[in-house]
Amino acid sequence: MSYKVRFWEIRERPDRRKGFEVRWTVRGQEKSESFLTKGLAESRRSKLMTAARDGEPFDIRTGLPASEIWALKQRTTWYVLSREYIAQRWDRTPGNTRRTLADALATIAPAFVEPGVAYSAPRVLRRALYSWAYNKNAWKSDPPEEWQAALAWLERHSLPVSALEDPDTLRRGLDALCRKVDGTAAAAKTVKWKKAAVNEVFGVAVERGYFLQSPLSGLRWRAPEVADEVDPDCVPNPTQVARLLAAVKVLPGRGPHLHAFFGCMYYAAMRPAEVIHLQKSQCRLPESGWGLLHLKGGVVTAGKEWTNDGAVHEIHSLKRRAVKATRPVPSLPCSSACCANIYGASALRPTAVCFATQRETISTLRRTALRGGEHVRQLSPLMSTRWNSRSVPMTCAMQGSRSGWLPESTLRSARAGSGRASRSCSAITPSSWPKPGIMRTA
Repeated sequence: MSYKVRFWEIRERPDRRKGFEVRWTVRGQEKSESFLTKGLAESRRSKLMTAARDGEPFDIRTGLPASEIWALKQRTTWYVLSREYIAQRWDRTPGNTRRTLADALATIAPAFVEPGVAYSAPRVLRRALYSWAYNKNAWKSDPPEEWQAALAWLERHSLPVSALEDPDTLRRGLDALCRKVDGTAAAAKTVKWKKAAVNEVFGVAVERGYFLQSPLSGLRWRAPEVADEVDPDCVPNPTQVARLLAAVKVLPGRGPHLHAFFGCMYYAAMRPAEVIHLQKSQCRLPESGWGLLHLKGGVVTAGKEWTNDGAVHEIHSLKRRAVKATRPVPSLPCSSACCANIYGASALRPTAVCFATQRETISTLRRTALRGGEHVRQLSPLMSTRWNSRSVPMTCAMQGSRSGWLPESTLRSARAGSGRASRSCSAITPSSWPKPGIMRTA
């Protein structure tokens, strides 16, 4: 924006169909508009001069006063605004986050339409939004005709930005986040991250001048409560985990690898993505006693439609940490023995993934781990999710710190990467855990 505006006299151009041209400059850049009659040209020039005398800044790119820029932005529809956000955010966003944003915006876009209208095929519209409209990688080719018809309908009926300041309209959109396509209730945690994605779009819209402040800031609407605590009845005790790991170890084929995989999750409180990315160079395993694992990242499945190189998975940095940050994790003797048995029995390079064979890629390793999780769930309902095994170490660590057998520094390191596991309230005693030993580098 600039206040340096100068106006010239109307220029007549008889050889043009619109022969009367209004000319002005904004910070030295010439702008012009042509009209059929001189009266229209004088009226336009008078409006621009009035805006300048009233102290309005002019946009350098378009040459229009701030009031007209605001009026144009207020006519922008939510569909156009949300796609602008995707285009702006895409290049600096990992694939999994791209997919999450697309899912959230594809859920709320059909609700931000004119009252009383609805598309005849909601599933087709949702798929078109999710797979093409909010997927920048798909913009290289035209969508199928069925999707084109659905998106054309949404373009016609999508609400302008000015209508999104109405509380009832906002509630209608946020209520849509609480439902699936079939009308059933969505999970509370799903509603929470979808609401966060929509809130970010409104925040960027404020930054770009579509709103003076976010319409969501003063809205009285509450999302469903999310239960962050781990259910104690779903957390196995050390004896149960030892039996489950022993049962997994004797599975044919990848049994020993899966034994070490789930052992790291239980004994070292590692995320599944961190276990898959674990390399031999990150492991300091002694012959006996405690070890140390230097975690550097994780393998996240995003889908080939959402990554830059078309790969199914991406290598991410540690969760909520800088790109090159590392996290030292103390490894109990049981976990150290699991890892040592795996890479000690095979000639792995220092940068090789511990739980993958020479012919196995990270993608197939992840599928193998998922199949192993199915075997574990069949063995015991306590392991209904892979995260249940990760909920135990933090509880034991906190109780061990209170009893004095676990150093406070070790507890802080475990808590830093524990996430939801730190909220476990299972009554488990660490009496069966071995005492710390002297660590040596393997």
